Amino acid sequence: MALRYCDGTAFCRMFASGAAAMENAVTEVNELNVFPVPDGDTGINMSMTMNAGLREMNGGNTHAGQAAGAAAQGLLRGARGNSGVILSLLFRGFAKTVKNMEVIDGAAFAAAMAEGVNTAYKAVMKPAEGTVLTVSRVSARRGVEYAANGADLDHVLEEMLSSANAALAETIYQNPVLEKAGVIDAGGRGLCIIFEGMLAALKGKPVKPLDLNGGAGREAARFSDFSSEEILFGYCTEFLIKRPRNDKKDPARLRAVLETCGDSLVFVDDEEIIKVHVHTDNPGRVLAQALAYGELTSVKIENMREQHTEMVSFQDAPAPKPAPAAAPPKDYGFVAVCAGGGLEEIFYDLGVDSIVRGGQTMNPSTQEILDSVKVINAETVFVLPNNKNIIMAAEQCVPLSDKNVVVIPCRNIPQGVSAMLSFDGAATAEENRANMTEALGGVTSVQITAAARDSQFDGMDINEGDHMALINGALYLSDPSRGAVLSAAAGALAEREPSFVTIYYGEDVGEDEAAEAAETLKRHMPEATVQEVPGGQPVYSYIISAE
Repeated sequence: MALRYCDGTAFCRMFASGAAAMENAVTEVNELNVFPVPDGDTGINMSMTMNAGLREMNGGNTHAGQAAGAAAQGLLRGARGNSGVILSLLFRGFAKTVKNMEVIDGAAFAAAMAEGVNTAYKAVMKPAEGTVLTVSRVSARRGVEYAANGADLDHVLEEMLSSANAALAETIYQNPVLEKAGVIDAGGRGLCIIFEGMLAALKGKPVKPLDLNGGAGREAARFSDFSSEEILFGYCTEFLIKRPRNDKKDPARLRAVLETCGDSLVFVDDEEIIKVHVHTDNPGRVLAQALAYGELTSVKIENMREQHTEMVSFQDAPAPKPAPAAAPPKDYGFVAVCAGGGLEEIFYDLGVDSIVRGGQTMNPSTQEILDSVKVINAETVFVLPNNKNIIMAAEQCVPLSDKNVVVIPCRNIPQGVSAMLSFDGAATAEENRANMTEALGGVTSVQITAAARDSQFDGMDINEGDHMALINGALYLSDPSRGAVLSAAAGALAEREPSFVTIYYGEDVGEDEAAEAAETLKRHMPEATVQEVPGGQPVYSYIISAE
């Protein structure tokens, strides 16, 4: 029997079934990660993000648009990791399209998912092919085409799933990292699994969560990608646009223009405001283009090259709500993400107000970071993610908070420490943003951990349990001996002639072994000041900072 549409109750069942399917396949999706470092983030993050949306729905809304809106709110605040953030953006655009619909038919479902794709693409500065974005785009486009002939909802979703699976199979050839690894995209596979669960519920056979995570698993990946970030444009430009009532201008056109003006573009729009962040060499052109779309407020322009800031205000920004904390108000506050008692103490000593416990293998949600921002009684709060897979979730706090949230894109603990050391209490928020961001490039990080799975890297065999050294996120070498790996990494660091070296030892390293590790570093770098510090962090036996 064909199913032409779903109401809110049916959509709740579909979403719950998709969440259950994702939860059951966590292991399968985790094992598609293209790096042997123990992270497993993609499957875990997508599952926890879906479950956050499910909790917000609470299964009781008969209005389809309201049910989708509740799910989107839960997803946004519960988003974890890059894959979870992208998933939340897909459903945000979906919910925006169907918000006034009591029921969703095939055409509406496909159109809403297409809008979700647009929303996700808008938020990613340089979307890469061969990812979950590709899979979602191909699927939505096919759904819109198929639904044009009046197809029933279940048939539309079947067609979308078929297209998604076909697109997923192609990701291995579209992304060089995946091709070398010999695997399909993990996030794309997760989206297909969610679609499978939704379709199963639509057909009356909803997926139920298993007691243990299922999934047959796949061959482990053999390669990883590392990309460095550079500031190429001089002015960090941020502002809000208050859109006129009943405005018909398409914000996508402004987005397209701003993409030609610089990089690091973040562009979020709804019916009332457009929020823009962009790095550009011509802020005047950016503001002139934006004025055509409404009144500008909260304009901030930072000269990153000269470390000089100018602030232009067309209208006072909304006053921040008072924080519930008993501490007296101050200009600046700090949130840092880390795991390990020693690392927590270090960040507190550096002036951090609130710690969000997380990092590798445990990416905190947007809501967890936002909660820490809220309790700090400061107008401006700097957030240090300290992990490349937490940066996007932290950035989602910016439009959700009534404070000036500044995310410093720290990709590891040494960068976070360096950023805090560069903070100047007498400088403006914009000057500190520039200084702290610039400091990230002045530190070299080494992370030593054990391989989570058998793998290969450029012909080098890596066995599960081998110790690996990563220098600035890129795999340097692997060996069964942790000492041998440390010594080789120390030799590589010595070539950079650092003056200060700090080794943070993890929860699996004793004091005696840590002292020996410090001596190894001193032998390779006799001119450098070397100190060992108990970090207590999981996953990484050693985190080394060299400046």
